[in-house]
Amino acid sequence: MVRSSFFFSGAAIVALAGAALTSPALAGQAPDADMDQARADIIVTGEKSARTLQQTPTSIAVVTPETIEREALITIQDVYNRTANLSETYGSSGFTIRGISNSGVGAGGQADAASVYVDGAPVPKWALYGGPTDLWDVQQVEVLRGPQSTIQGLNALAGGIVITSKDPSLTRWGGDARVLWSEYDDRTFSAAIGGPIVKDELGIRLSAERRNDRGLIYNVTRDEYSDTLESLNLRGKIKWTPQAIPGLEAVASYNRVRRDGGYLYEYARTDVPNYFNHRIATGDQPSRGKIDSDLAVFNISYPLAQGLKLSSVTSWNRSRVHSVIDTDGTPQDIQAIDNRYNYRTLTQEMRLNYDGERLSGLLGAWYYRRTGSIDQNSRVNIDTPTATIAALLPANGATAAQATFLSNAYAAQLPVIPVAYSADQPEKVETMALFGDARFKLTDRLTLIGGFRYDHERNRYAAQTVATFNGTLPDANFLGAAYAPIISLINQGVLGLVDDASSPLASNSRSFNAFLPKAGISMDWTPDLTTAFTVQRAYRSGGSSQNPARALLVAYDPEYSWNYEGSLRSKWLDGRLTLNANAFYMTWKDQQVTAYFGQNAYDYNTVNAAGSHLYGFEVEANATIARGIDLYGSVGHVRTKFTDFVLPAGATSTVDLTDTQFPYAPRWTLSGGINAQFGPGFVANLNANYRSSVFTGVGQDQGQYKVGGRTVVNGKIGYETDHWSLFVFARNILNEDYMQYQYAAIHQAILGEPQTVGVGASVHW
Repeated sequence: MVRSSFFFSGAAIVALAGAALTSPALAGQAPDADMDQARADIIVTGEKSARTLQQTPTSIAVVTPETIEREALITIQDVYNRTANLSETYGSSGFTIRGISNSGVGAGGQADAASVYVDGAPVPKWALYGGPTDLWDVQQVEVLRGPQSTIQGLNALAGGIVITSKDPSLTRWGGDARVLWSEYDDRTFSAAIGGPIVKDELGIRLSAERRNDRGLIYNVTRDEYSDTLESLNLRGKIKWTPQAIPGLEAVASYNRVRRDGGYLYEYARTDVPNYFNHRIATGDQPSRGKIDSDLAVFNISYPLAQGLKLSSVTSWNRSRVHSVIDTDGTPQDIQAIDNRYNYRTLTQEMRLNYDGERLSGLLGAWYYRRTGSIDQNSRVNIDTPTATIAALLPANGATAAQATFLSNAYAAQLPVIPVAYSADQPEKVETMALFGDARFKLTDRLTLIGGFRYDHERNRYAAQTVATFNGTLPDANFLGAAYAPIISLINQGVLGLVDDASSPLASNSRSFNAFLPKAGISMDWTPDLTTAFTVQRAYRSGGSSQNPARALLVAYDPEYSWNYEGSLRSKWLDGRLTLNANAFYMTWKDQQVTAYFGQNAYDYNTVNAAGSHLYGFEVEANATIARGIDLYGSVGHVRTKFTDFVLPAGATSTVDLTDTQFPYAPRWTLSGGINAQFGPGFVANLNANYRSSVFTGVGQDQGQYKVGGRTVVNGKIGYETDHWSLFVFARNILNEDYMQYQYAAIHQAILGEPQTVGVGASVHW
């Protein structure tokens, strides 16, 4: 009923917009000039060329500062929830674009399939849930849907998210400040100030945001909230345009984030009454995620000639992440994970941009280096492998019946094998690329689109592991003296299985070359109507993965895709209605998946075994229906399907991906809202977003890992002047109960945000 009502509401909004725009009562009213101008002037930079949104065939959703303010958006996760064909995955740990997770879809491989960039610097995936991705003092967020491998290269098979912070002003000093205070003691204090040090030449901007959140999930064992959060985000930015060197522009920024809060996802118990309103955890170990992130970017550009500009972008990023979680979720000290991620990333890009009367485009070179390691320290329980034990006993004189009896009896004494596991996994990835993208006008209306990227990657992955038995072995005499020698033999076999997971430091180096072409055609039918069709290749690099049970490094190859896409850009009714759409079809081969090899639950590694396809569309519309009133909405649809699945010899995996869907790939995503200005300074926004059901696992049994669709309604109302505002905001107004993930076997789930009401105030000078 919720789904059908939301679809009806979306259709009603579109119909209302059309009726209002053509009605005699409103046709004579002038649209909001500021809003119409802002919409016309949206410049997208994610493709490294300054074009308006209407001139860009790539499917790009843009979030402006006005949108951030009107909808009280705080984090990048808020953008995930309001954008067509974009969705959260496992808590705040990641996202999907067109059904493709940023970390891949087959539970294999280490390279990303989509990335988030802040001021031109990539943010490591393990820091996404608390890195420099909050939206305070942000100028624009661009969601690029579909492969961006030609332009962005590394980790862009599914698309990318580009966040641009506000630049300093070179003409006047000013500042902004905001306070948000909501239920559950969530408090956010934000401030920014900037202006010219040397007028028209040198400016600076400083911003800070402090957030303290009590949390929602109370740990009754530890007598504390599991998801308490404290974060501090500091940014400084300097812009220099020296009059002595006309045209030169240099921007340097530094972003420092310190975040101490809950783990990247937080489980709540589902075996208690009214668990959506009574959120508790029972683990005896802390559940924490601590992130220290430092990001520096230096961007310099200079015009070499009429229409020709040289640019350089250098970025450096250091991220240190410490993640701790109780994986059994019980008051007993059974299992826990303690991981540390320490990485440094350096990028350098040189680019020539040309903008001529008929030819425009860019030519660039790119270098990327990431070094660091993962330090894992875990205590895990492995189900005692009765089948493996039973298969080995006949070689020692036991009959088949005796082997089954003894293995089952042994498992009754030792149902799980407790293991203390530590691993050091250093890694180095270097990528060098040449890329280009161009447009050539054959006529005033017809334009050819072309591009390429030649990508060379070298990566080295190493691992050193130590696994020790962390429990007590069964007494050899528990079945009597007659069986004591066989039980002793099984005990030695169990210790051998654990010992097999230990290995000295070993490394594996791989290198890959990929040529990624792009071609297309665009037609301007009228000044307000453009269609285009593009074809491009994308890839996700290969590497090496460790088989934990065998302590082996196993190589795997890259995966490739072809994307075919049509686009529509249009304006109607004298610009009061903007309607944009993209339709796509992608084929994908050699996908990296996880294969199991039978020794125990940790006998797995990445292999190239799957092929798939996906298709769908996005439609986005904005309409000004009267002075001070505008509507907006978007619809996204995607169908995903694994079409091939052939495991290598020796694999014992029982999961077959054929004819199954990608995990966290909602078929429908819808969002819409209305902005209103009324009376002397009163403003309001009401918006809603819908996501259909998703599977949170892969394989034929993924129906067991399904969470239902949800509709979330948000709103904000307030009073504002040129220099200050007061407002009330609400999230999940209808108090929709929904899950992001459910682990029914252990009665735990990741629950969606409950109804939350808050107040805020802001000043601007």
